Amino acid sequence: MLQQILELFSPEVRLAFGQVDQQLDTFSRLNSGCPERLREAIRYSLLAPGKRLRPLLVLAACDACGGLPSTALPAACAVEMIHTYSLVHDDLPAMDDDELRRGRPTCHIQFDEATAILAGDALIPLAFQVLAEGMATAEQARRAVLALALAAGATELVGGQVDDLGHQFGEPSLEILESIHLRKTAAMMAVSLKLGGLAAGAGDEALSALENYGKKLGLAFQIADDLLDLRGEQARIGKKTGKDEVRGKLTYPGILGVERSVALAGQLVEEARRELSGLGQRAAGLQQLAKFFVERTY
Repeated sequence: MLQQILELFSPEVRLAFGQVDQQLDTFSRLNSGCPERLREAIRYSLLAPGKRLRPLLVLAACDACGGLPSTALPAACAVEMIHTYSLVHDDLPAMDDDELRRGRPTCHIQFDEATAILAGDALIPLAFQVLAEGMATAEQARRAVLALALAAGATELVGGQVDDLGHQFGEPSLEILESIHLRKTAAMMAVSLKLGGLAAGAGDEALSALENYGKKLGLAFQIADDLLDLRGEQARIGKKTGKDEVRGKLTYPGILGVERSVALAGQLVEEARRELSGLGQRAAGLQQLAKFFVERTY
């Protein structure tokens, strides 16, 4: 299905997207100072088969703002590194305690817990190094590093994870659930789009539209993810399903039920698509991508 979505984008986006895995491979080779076991764990997690949706958002946003998508490849890789670190840490026994990720044993199962923690730790500065070195100008690098630091920090991604852990067995609250995922899933999607816009030299109005689109898209994506855990197929998703319900975790279907969750996801997608109206036809691929995010089956 992702291949069908790629056809909606320009040849330049498709070409750049095809280079993401190669760039991730290059960036994660590291030098001789990195212990071999750590390098193996980093590359095992970072290069694992995945949809690379966040890098695609970076490249598509750059294209939608009139930039050359290939110039946004460092930003696309940086976002994927932060995303991967968060997954490695989320999978640990102290957090979600998952044994499968992308159809393979999670990092701490394949290696050990300490190595998984350190691999995640190493991916964070590597992401900022790639971003700082790869943006076209010093000002773009400054703004991009700041944006990613805020999105991945204590008030957004990490703070959202803390609240997710703290409320997973609490009283059902749609307000709390939305607050959690605005800072986790949505914040990282919003910053992916902003980084693409920054790489293209977009103005504040376009950057704001991209961020608003990303926030709504992120919430819709999370609803779809919750629904997949409830009714998806483990073989297609690549991780265990049904865990949220068994653990009593706070989810959209758990609060709203399946039918209302599906309706809310659809509403958020339409709101997200309207945010891009000012970008015109160049944002057509992002418009369609929003539908894919909630209609996906894996």
